[in-house]
Amino acid sequence: MDNYYDGSRDDEYFIITQSYKKLIRTLKKLKMGRNRIIHVIGAPGTGKSANIYHAINELNLNFYDVKLNIPNRTINSRKVFNIIFKCLKDDLKLESRRDIYKRLGEFDLVLIADHFQDSHRENPEVMGFSQWTNTMGFKSFKFYLLCIWEYLKHWDDFKHINLLFQTSWRIYIGGEKYDLFTDLGILSKFLVFTLKRFFTVVEISYSEEETIKIVKNYIPHVDENLILIYIKKYGHKPRFIFNILKNESL
Repeated sequence: MDNYYDGSRDDEYFIITQSYKKLIRTLKKLKMGRNRIIHVIGAPGTGKSANIYHAINELNLNFYDVKLNIPNRTINSRKVFNIIFKCLKDDLKLESRRDIYKRLGEFDLVLIADHFQDSHRENPEVMGFSQWTNTMGFKSFKFYLLCIWEYLKHWDDFKHINLLFQTSWRIYIGGEKYDLFTDLGILSKFLVFTLKRFFTVVEISYSEEETIKIVKNYIPHVDENLILIYIKKYGHKPRFIFNILKNESL
């Protein structure tokens, strides 16, 4: 269904929601200092990227969008971790990690989102982090341990950097894709509760009214009752619903 979603239209069709207002309030604080880590979570189809990029543009934040190009699906965690620094070195034209961290500290925000998670959408010859974690499953957990160790080891550098993660951990159950932080009931609530103990967390989610408004903003003449049917089936995921309606009209 993702093939039918036109992300380039998000600015034109963007609807202000309660989740977006919370994200704006959170990002405004980035101008006031450093050493902030924000996780933006949300079920697949809620438009996390659209909200993040729209908020960054509205606030005119000076940000760096981290890129990641993984060569194959079965590469191990250590190699993926090292590839991140290779991408940073190539892009920033810097060699040492200390110089890289110093440069990143000059931005209002270091963003780990689409160009990191889904780089395969721009270049099918590589894969993004989301594809790699889909393949590796819980074997990818070692990667997160490496990140935690790097953060602790370079604490003096990281305290000058603001980080925003578009955070998701997708798993497949019965052939369906679920987000570990939002789709699995009490387990998801526990994971989010734990995440909030250490970081700032903003969840992108919508009310029924907001979901209808977002979908109708893309397709004004769609029957509202049809949207309600898809909400009951797929949840408050306007991107999924829009893609289904778009596909049906082809």
